[in-house]
Amino acid sequence: MTTPAGQLIGRAAAVLRALSNVPDAGASTSELARTTGLPRPTVHRLLVSLAEEGYVDRDQRSGRWYLGPELYLLGEVAARRYDVTRHARASVHRLAAATGESAFFSARRGEETVCLLREDGDFPIRSFVLYEGARFPLGVVSAGLVVLAMLPDREVDDYLARVDLTGRWGEAHSAAAIRERITLTREQGYAVNPGLVVEGSWGMAAAVFGRTGEPDWALTLTGVESRFRADRRPELGALLLKEAHALSHRVTG
Repeated sequence: MTTPAGQLIGRAAAVLRALSNVPDAGASTSELARTTGLPRPTVHRLLVSLAEEGYVDRDQRSGRWYLGPELYLLGEVAARRYDVTRHARASVHRLAAATGESAFFSARRGEETVCLLREDGDFPIRSFVLYEGARFPLGVVSAGLVVLAMLPDREVDDYLARVDLTGRWGEAHSAAAIRERITLTREQGYAVNPGLVVEGSWGMAAAVFGRTGEPDWALTLTGVESRFRADRRPELGALLLKEAHALSHRVTG
């Protein structure tokens, strides 16, 4: 049972996550209320309290809210232990250079994946499903699928029993459909998203494992469907697995 203090922290975290999805544009109080599903007065009180501590900032002219400087300082401290992007940046660069596609590095955060890095290759047509800061539930997009697939069966079963992804993401994300893709992902070692989020925009991902043996991150390639033909996917998958294995070794070593 969630305590009142736990509920308060959860609501504040929801507001901060909503702001993190619009880092440049900021958001109004009403927009944050709609995004989080919280009452507008509750969101306003949370924002005022967070602003007093420096976790959010408000543009006095526009009234829009932004993430605050205190989060940057906390992030700098946390990065010393958790940030692996300095290792991942080289892998992302090599994948983009070798394939011509857009390459990404995402982190698992609870039951979501969050895109941390992006680098575009030299192929002129882009897919914009993924971008730095983008969040997706586990099981959605190739990064979310590969992370979910590499979890123990009991965690997969628990997640799929609790979460309904069809409301937002369509019947292609039913529990049965996701289970089929999990089976294929485990067989191949990498996940394939055949344009299930945006038609014609394909993605492939391989999991990166942390010290506990959990799939904590993912490397992804995305592009247009014609670049992910059946005869090319094994080559792309092999590149992803090579970089994911090397990155896992660097992180755990």
